[in-house]
Amino acid sequence: MGWKAAEKLIRHWKILRGDNVMIIRGKDKGETGIIKRVVRSQNRVIVEGKNLVKKHIKQGPGHEGGIFTVEAPLHASNVQVLDPVTGKPCKVGVKYLEDGTKVRVSRGTGASGSIIPRPEILKIRTTPRPTVGANEEYNMAFGIVCIYVIKIQKDDTFFRTGPKDTPMDLVLQKTYDPKTGVGMPDL
Repeated sequence: MGWKAAEKLIRHWKILRGDNVMIIRGKDKGETGIIKRVVRSQNRVIVEGKNLVKKHIKQGPGHEGGIFTVEAPLHASNVQVLDPVTGKPCKVGVKYLEDGTKVRVSRGTGASGSIIPRPEILKIRTTPRPTVGANEEYNMAFGIVCIYVIKIQKDDTFFRTGPKDTPMDLVLQKTYDPKTGVGMPDL
C-alpha cells in the first residue's frame, strides 16, 4: 500500500483486533464491521469487508496478476467501538474492578457505561507460544537462545554435567561475609 510510519504513534490502544466498530469518516461512513488487523506502526486498522480498493498486481513466478479488490487500512481515529448495550459508537475508557482486573468501559454521550468485553479472537494466538521444557532450543527474533533446565537430585548430582560446568561444591562455597567484610577484594 505504501503507507509510511506515523509521526506520532498512539501510545495506549483502546481498539483491539476482533472489536465491533463503526466507521465514522470516509467513503464507508456509518457502516459497521469487525477489526481484522491493527497496524500499530501506522496508527491504522483494517476492517473486514470495508474500505475496499482496487489493486493492480503484476504477474510473477508463483502467482497470477490482475486487478484485485483488497481492504485498505483506515486511520484509527476514523473508527469507534460500538457500545455492547446501545449499539451506538462510543469512546473507550479504562476502569479497574474491585478484584483489580483492568476492563474497558464505554464512555461519552449516550453511552451506557457498560463493560466492553475482550474479543474472543485475542485468545487465539497468531504465532504459537513456545512450550517451555528441559533442553529445548528456541529460535527467537534476535537469535537462537538455548534454554537448559538443570535438574538437581536430592544428593546434589546433576542429570547433565559437561567438562566446563562448575562443580556444585564450588558453587555453594561462601566467599564473602557482609557483616565482617571478609572476602572483599582490596581496591
